Formats: sequence, C-alpha cells, structure tokens
Amino acid sequence: NQWITKNNITEPFWHLNIYFGTCAEKGLEKIAHFIFDNYPCPLLRVTFNNHSRNQIENIQTFPLSELSDQEQDYFANALDNFNKKVWRAPRSSRPARYNLAILYDPEEKFPPSDKQALQKFLEVAKKMSIHAELITEEESTRLMEFDALFIRTTTSLNHYTFHWAQLAAQSNMPVIDDPISIIKCTNKVYLCELFEKAKIPAPRSILLFRDDNEENTFEQISEKLGAPFILKIPDGSFSIGMHKVSNEEELKSALDGIFKESAILLAQEFTPTEFDWRIGMLDGEPLFACKYYMAKGHWQIYNHAVTGKNLCGKWETIPIYKVPSKVLDTAIKASALIGKGLYGVDLKVVDGKAIVIEINDNPSIDHDVEDEVLGDELYYRILNYFVHQLNKVHASR
Repeated sequence: NQWITKNNITEPFWHLNIYFGTCAEKGLEKIAHFIFDNYPCPLLRVTFNNHSRNQIENIQTFPLSELSDQEQDYFANALDNFNKKVWRAPRSSRPARYNLAILYDPEEKFPPSDKQALQKFLEVAKKMSIHAELITEEESTRLMEFDALFIRTTTSLNHYTFHWAQLAAQSNMPVIDDPISIIKCTNKVYLCELFEKAKIPAPRSILLFRDDNEENTFEQISEKLGAPFILKIPDGSFSIGMHKVSNEEELKSALDGIFKESAILLAQEFTPTEFDWRIGMLDGEPLFACKYYMAKGHWQIYNHAVTGKNLCGKWETIPIYKVPSKVLDTAIKASALIGKGLYGVDLKVVDGKAIVIEINDNPSIDHDVEDEVLGDELYYRILNYFVHQLNKVHASR
C-alpha cells in the first residue's frame, strides 16, 4: 500500500514484470523474489488489483517480443546476473568433498556471526576441501545446488530462515539450525514449560494473557515471583522485548506496549548476577564456554538504550575444563531436550545453583569472542559436524 500511494497508482489493476526474480520497480524486489521462488519462470507478468489488500489477480508468462527496448535491456541484464549465480566460476583443481551454503544477512544489526567469523568459516572450509559460500535471502533458488545449509542470520518462525530450514530438512540436507530446534528454541513460553516438565532448574515463571486484566496486577504477580520481575515476549532475542518491572505503573506501561505484539507474555523472577554463562553445545557435547557480563550500569547483557561501546557488556571465554561441573552438567541436560545441533545454553549461578535462562538455536560465533580459546579449531569442529552428517546421508543411499 505504501508503494502504491508513493507511486500514485490509481488504476483498478496494475502490472509488475518479473525478470528472473528481479523487477525494475524499486521497493518491490522482495515481492518479485517471492513470486519467482514459487513460479520459477524467466519472464512473468503479475497483475494486481488496487483493493486494500492488493490481491494478485493472475500470474502469466509472455514472450520477449512484448517487451519494450528498455524492458529487453533489463531482461538481458537480469539473465546475465542469473547466469553468473547459477554457473559459478570454476574452483580449484581439487574437487570439493561437499558444498555448504552459509545463509547470512549483510544488513543485520546483531548478526550471530560477524564478518571476520564468516570469513574464518570460509577459510577453514577451504582447507577441509569443502566449498563453502555465503548466500543471502535473495538467492533462495540456489539452495538445491548445495549439500548442506548453515544458517548464520537470526532465526524465527514466520521468517524466511525457518522456510529455508524446512526446505533443507525436506531435501535430506544437514542443516543448522534445523526446523525443530527453531520451533523449540524461539518460543520462551515453550522452553519454560519444557524445563519445568524435565525438572531443569530455571527461574520461577508464570504466563500472562492479554485478556486476563484482573490477573495482571503488580501485586498478584510479585506475590508469586517477588519484585522486581522480568517480562519477556515469547520470541525475543538479543535482550530485545524484555522489561524489568518494579511497580504497578511500570507494569501497566510495559503491558500496554508488549500486548500489542503478543497475546501471551512470560513473567519471570529477577535473578541478578554479574554475568551469564553461555555454554555452546554441538552434537550433544560442550564446544565453548563464555561469561557474558552485564552492560555497564544495566541489568542485561545488551542495553538497547545506548549505542557504541556501552551497548553490551564485556565477555570472557573459558576453557571447558575450567567451567564448574554444575554449569556444564545442567547445560548438557538442557540441550539434550532440544536435539543434537548447535545451541547456546544460557545459565546463571544463583545461591550456588546453576539455573537455565534459555537455550538459543542460533548462538553467536564471533571472531575473538567464542573462538578465543579454540581458535580455528572451533570452526573446524562445526564444519566437521556437517561432514559427519553428510557422510551418514551418503552411506545410507
């Protein structure tokens, strides 16, 4: 609707030409990619009506002869770019054992891997005779060129990352993060109930529902959880969507905002600590261990109210053998509830007891942070996981 208004489209019907998943109209590129993914035809004409929801009236192919000279030039450029993607430049004379797609978003504000870590994955993969390549959302038609998929952009349901994970799993491709892990980990409400059922130590929590206004009072919640307490949206990440509540006024303000995004919230007891433990797990075994300290003057690791060096707290990477056994044991038990992929288990030690805050299906792997102890070995172990999974797939054929 914004694009229609901006471009003063007043006719009851309007057309969009799609050339190999691209279009000339700025602002409609994602729509063009989506339609091409579902109708992979070199040249498409899509007719939209101008109703409030802008329904697609029809999608049809048509001959090159109907294109204007300018449109033919655009088609030729689109064809050339598409060929460059499909027919990759020849690789080294030594053939790669496997081809690995690493999905990333170059525009993401808080990516799970920084540019240096992504480059490390590519470098180590090359030494392992794996052809690894960074690809983006716009290159979804290329997924089947690869043997495995490694998702290095923040995952969520109702998102292209989940769609890619599903496509990979349905094609019997090893994938991190697999769709089941995404479903389990991206919902904090589900994790809370999972920990309770499995008797995994975790902060006391209760669910709040948008329609239960009489139950959502500061007095009633603090009676169960103490004060202050934390409010979380079910699918938040990087400390986004979390609020510390100390009185009725703060509760009302937080609920008014959060209930616009979600009908269910998680209220959790506040467990302040100097740092959180993050235990990276891979294939059921500890991979790395970090202490993530709270942001300066703040109660979370990330303080989104500021920018620059104070946005997040300092960190410390610890050799696995130096991690307290109660932290490791709890992390191993918790991650086993999710699967055997790559996870980040977040824990706190409170009153001498390790408690699990959450499990991340898409843990951070940043250069000079999570890899500080293992170095290139960290990248090797993750890539070697894919090799083992692919060897199993090929052995079963």
